[in-house]
Amino acid sequence: GSIGTLCVPFRELPLFIRAPTWGHFIGILMGTTQKSAIRVIANADTWMEDRAIQQLHRVADWPGMQTVVGMPDLHPGKGSPVGASFLSTNMFYPTLVGNDIGCGMAFWQTDLAAAKWSGQKLAERAGSIDGPMDDTPAIDAFGFAGHSYEHSLGTIGGGNHFAEVQRVDTVLVSTTELAEKAPWLDPKRLQLLVHSGSRGFGEAILREHVDMHREQGLVDGTPAAHHYLVQHDEALRFAQANRLLIGQRLLAAWRAEGVLGLNIHHNYIEHIPQGYLHRKGATPSTQGLVMIPGSRGDFSYLVEPLPSETSLWSLAHGAGRKWQRSDCRGKLGPRVRLQDLLKTDLGSTVVCSDKDLVFEEAPQAYKNVDTLVASLVEAQLVRVLVRFKPVMTYKKNEERCAC
Repeated sequence: GSIGTLCVPFRELPLFIRAPTWGHFIGILMGTTQKSAIRVIANADTWMEDRAIQQLHRVADWPGMQTVVGMPDLHPGKGSPVGASFLSTNMFYPTLVGNDIGCGMAFWQTDLAAAKWSGQKLAERAGSIDGPMDDTPAIDAFGFAGHSYEHSLGTIGGGNHFAEVQRVDTVLVSTTELAEKAPWLDPKRLQLLVHSGSRGFGEAILREHVDMHREQGLVDGTPAAHHYLVQHDEALRFAQANRLLIGQRLLAAWRAEGVLGLNIHHNYIEHIPQGYLHRKGATPSTQGLVMIPGSRGDFSYLVEPLPSETSLWSLAHGAGRKWQRSDCRGKLGPRVRLQDLLKTDLGSTVVCSDKDLVFEEAPQAYKNVDTLVASLVEAQLVRVLVRFKPVMTYKKNEERCAC
């Protein structure tokens, strides 16, 4: 079916968000196929690639699919889009979750004084956390000692995964409300955000499924469905432990303490009364506060979700890609030097020893996070509490970049 546009009035936004000009509207693009409903949450300024919309339509035609919702960070993936939620009945689709089962965000309030730490100093003290942990008791505490992928625990991985030290830039609510919503947050101290998942473990689970079932879904109650869900839940536990161990490693390197504010998955399947809710790069809006990070070198936002069935109880998980990885060096190479990408426009330091990854993860390759957050605010899906500014982003540090 064709997509129509249902418009709701534009609401005045806080000045810190670069919102559309007055008179624009948020569009919740809606449509149907023969089998399911399609929604895309975006405003007039949101970058949306045709191929991502096409993938959304393709998934909407799968057996058992009831509703598919694209978030403002929607972008093409391998066969199915990233930045979307999918609701099916009587069956579910492991390929919609993908290979990084349990990928998500963890966020700490540290005791590091914001006024005393530079990005460079943090980078030097962090050293490298790319290799396996040598802290067996810490791994054993999570029950993963001797696990086939034990060596991956406490490591970030490649792609868009990162650990980022941030500082409070702007508080958008009263001191009283902030203390009520996020009592652990201290604007005078630095924060730590970690984005990672189940590493090779999740990839092995998906590979096993694809080898046996290709892209097909699994019918509720069958042995194959039960087998996958047991593995899936173990991968969620592995991913959550991985983020906690990454945080422990970095805090130990800085001789700092941290209070965990959140640790939430955005790649997983949830069985709810309405059916199977798949999230691929979509954060749940039903598990408390959410961090929405921008690209490396951009702002991040702490938001209070306003859960809604319209978005399948989900939110954007980040800025979302605008360029394919293979295009980044070609688009940037002629005019952007490598060293320019290791210091951001906001003055933060980037730690990355992989030159290709530096270009692939350049801020220019991602959507504008302010526009994305504006879409969610206009759709009445979130309230923005705090904006954070990056200080140091850690990707890889296997060796010093030769810049």
